[in-house]
Amino acid sequence: MSNPSVDHLAGVQPSPALTRDWGRIGLWLVATTMAYNVAEGVIAIWAGVHARSIALVGFGLDSYIECAAAAALLWRLMVEARAAHPEAVQRTEQRVHRFVGATFMALALYVLGQAGWTLWTHQAPDESLVGIILAVASLIIMPLVSWGKLHAATALNSAALRSEAKETLACSYLSFALLLGLVANAAAGWWWADPLAALLMVPWLVKEGMEGLRGEHGCEHEE
Repeated sequence: MSNPSVDHLAGVQPSPALTRDWGRIGLWLVATTMAYNVAEGVIAIWAGVHARSIALVGFGLDSYIECAAAAALLWRLMVEARAAHPEAVQRTEQRVHRFVGATFMALALYVLGQAGWTLWTHQAPDESLVGIILAVASLIIMPLVSWGKLHAATALNSAALRSEAKETLACSYLSFALLLGLVANAAAGWWWADPLAALLMVPWLVKEGMEGLRGEHGCEHEE
């Protein structure tokens, strides 16, 4: 049986059947991301309202930005799974890659606006055990999902899937920033920890967003 990792290292193009298998794996990972983000968004917004935490509410809204990117990518992978003509797959790839780039920019604007507002108003997030548990869960689950997407992106030579995987990883960083802010505020009263950590991510988000909007492909197989 053909091994996708061995084939890639040897410079062998995967067979159509193997490509379809990776496409199905990608579909499952993207669908998992969407389902998790819907649940994450509901819980985060509920917890944020009850804790009067702007950071938690914003974190929940961010989950739906991820959902939008995942839904667009799901469309692309469905085209791949149907064994469509390569030109049709390429056209879909380009559209999705640009859409994911736009969601990166939207996410950058969200982080910048949310962090700036929190710093300006000096509004510390209230203690929220639910928020802490949610952030920990996201830190465990989302990097694993991102890792799987990156492997599928390499096998499919999909820049769109790689971009969406990076967005998943970026939002894991937001989970870390949220956790840091909630714990630091609860333990030491450092209300500014969350927005400061989030602001450090904005340049990277903008870079990835601009690459996506320009249609630059980051996962071409290297010679």
